[in-house]
Amino acid sequence: MESQDYLREGERLDDLQRNGYKIIQNPKKFCFGMDAVLLSHFASLKKGDSVLDLGTGTGVLPILLAATTEAGVFEAIEIQEDSADMAKRSVVYNRLQEKIHITIGNIKDASSIFGKHSFDAVVTNPPYMNDNHGLKNPDIPKAIARHEILCTLEDVIRESANVLKPGKSLFMVHRPFRLAEIFQKMMKYHLEPKRMCLVHPYLHKEPNMVLLEATLGGNPMIKIEPPIIVYEKPNIYTKQLLDIYKY
Repeated sequence: MESQDYLREGERLDDLQRNGYKIIQNPKKFCFGMDAVLLSHFASLKKGDSVLDLGTGTGVLPILLAATTEAGVFEAIEIQEDSADMAKRSVVYNRLQEKIHITIGNIKDASSIFGKHSFDAVVTNPPYMNDNHGLKNPDIPKAIARHEILCTLEDVIRESANVLKPGKSLFMVHRPFRLAEIFQKMMKYHLEPKRMCLVHPYLHKEPNMVLLEATLGGNPMIKIEPPIIVYEKPNIYTKQLLDIYKY
């Protein structure tokens, strides 16, 4: 089949620059950002790991991780049917049907759908904003991706703890201004923060992203990794970021 045979009206096929893999996206709905790429670089998955992606969107995380790790099978859940359909078609386009499985469903029900303590790792790029944080996008698909409309931070962390095997890890990207709340919710569900990396837009600007690893039932100790600096100057990426994109 030709690439256009996989596309619906308004969609495009974007090159992920990993193993020749591409992803179907609709810019009028929602496209993945740098946060997904940084999370895929941060997540330390082992050979054969079973991985769950909570809120996969168009499937970028499992496709990137299938290209860059030796993890085994990826399950991915997404509540928006249009996004899930794009993810499924991207999986077929990249011939990853045996490795990546997309399920339409609510993050709140993840442990009911997949079973408790059934995964070696969870990855998630959840909505960053709650009802108190800024204006919601009038475009519903974008609003759902960015605001806690259909699930909350607590839902994401609770279900991550429920589906992880003891001693296994959650990898998450979020916003630094919610770190206190994130740590509080993680410890409520026995997820011990183990690694943290702050992402700064410029060297002397405050961070606008945080990458986190937390282990179910882990011992109290967290490693603060060197920060990631995105830009040297406007529209010029740092060598550090370019190296991450080339990994």
